Amino acid sequence: MFNPFKLFGRLINWYSEKFSRKAKIITAIAVLFFLLGAALVGYKINDYFEHDPEACMFCHVHDDANKAWAKSAHNKVNCHSCHQSTKKEQVVQLYRFAILGQKTVEPRHGKIIVPWDRCMECHWEANAKYPDAPKINRSRYHAKHMFTEQIECSKCHGYKIHQFLPEERFCNACHKDKQVHGTGMEKLPCLNCHTDRTKDLRPGRKKCLFCHGDESVRRELIADGTIDVKFFQPSPATIKKAIKIKVPAKAPMQFHCYECHKPHVAVRPDWGNCLNCHANIPNVGKHGLHITGMGMKCKDCHKPHTWRVTAENAKKDCVKCHEYKDPKKFIGS
Repeated sequence: MFNPFKLFGRLINWYSEKFSRKAKIITAIAVLFFLLGAALVGYKINDYFEHDPEACMFCHVHDDANKAWAKSAHNKVNCHSCHQSTKKEQVVQLYRFAILGQKTVEPRHGKIIVPWDRCMECHWEANAKYPDAPKINRSRYHAKHMFTEQIECSKCHGYKIHQFLPEERFCNACHKDKQVHGTGMEKLPCLNCHTDRTKDLRPGRKKCLFCHGDESVRRELIADGTIDVKFFQPSPATIKKAIKIKVPAKAPMQFHCYECHKPHVAVRPDWGNCLNCHANIPNVGKHGLHITGMGMKCKDCHKPHTWRVTAENAKKDCVKCHEYKDPKKFIGS
């Protein structure tokens, strides 16, 4: 029966007896150099497959992914920083493509290839390797979706191969009932309105004034540098087209715009809904006569965003129907 250990012992004895000391030294040095060379070659091969993005092209099945990666914000990040696999998995992949001739990547079928904790290695707090990577630890968007709802990063970022910024209306993939209805707003990106500045991500008044207000509001919001203004600023054409309004600092209505304007139902308010809050108004002064008797709407007298009927307003508006009367006497009469 063949005994490899016995054969190895014979070789050692033969080497000891037949080789001179000088030959043994030369042989030992040669073997040492061979082992060092083999180790260096092995290191280089491993380094190539682990750290060189071109290695991913070795199997010729990642052409589209590689082109998208080269144009993406991650084009300085090597593939295996995100796509990590064990040596066993790498050997299996190489076997499939080199031996079995597999020429396509298997469908994902919803599998999360890059888990959220890998994204956090660069996008959370300070990171020595990629210090310029955007940090999301102060983002309310991510607090809501990632930490509270536990949605994987790649569900929004990278749903298309190496396209990391979500499309303008990608939110509708989950928020299917949140289409926008209203002249000029139907195709706006969701983040043109929804902002990281508010706790519930709803548009604050100033976010509405980004388009509907003056340049000072836009400068203030841009200086804040939140995600919505960094990546989803309304276009100059959209801003120019938006109706401009002025909300006086002392206007009696200081609540959010969406209390009256319902973009996901109808942007322009139903002025009859004013009575939802001001239910007793028809019983005050001449309101009943104007609203019930004459069928007038609140905005016919109370101008939106200003609301108070001043003596100056009355001289312009009230006299369209009757002679001038002091607004102060209207409520008590």
